[in-house]
Amino acid sequence: MHSDFRTAAPTFTSRLLAWFSSGFQGASEMDMIGTLDEATIRAIAHDCGITAHQLVELAKAGPHGADEMIAMMQALNIDPGKVEMRYRDRFRDMQVNCGQCSSKAQCRHDLATGAAPSHFTDYCNNADHLSELRTDPDLRRG
Repeated sequence: MHSDFRTAAPTFTSRLLAWFSSGFQGASEMDMIGTLDEATIRAIAHDCGITAHQLVELAKAGPHGADEMIAMMQALNIDPGKVEMRYRDRFRDMQVNCGQCSSKAQCRHDLATGAAPSHFTDYCNNADHLSELRTDPDLRRG
């Protein structure tokens, strides 16, 4: 069964950006961030447990910037919901890694063709985390 990153469950990143967008209908995430002063950006980032730079980068990536992470977990038979509940900080950090990834095209291709489980370690910034999570039977899907 192949995972589709476009239909992945909402994640911390997508929920955060959806919250931003609710106040700025029709504006891009970067437009929204651009209207905030630096102190507000730092405060929001602090509340989210990330740096101001990471928040800006996530805004650039958009609300679906880390969807591949959820799809990759599913392709590796890891339950994203269980990971998010058990390892909230790690999950958030993995979303930030995914949102800033430069290997999206390879990742999407491998997810679409079913090759991700065999090749993700070659390019994924979260490969170490995913490999570790994959060994925990309590985190398996189903």
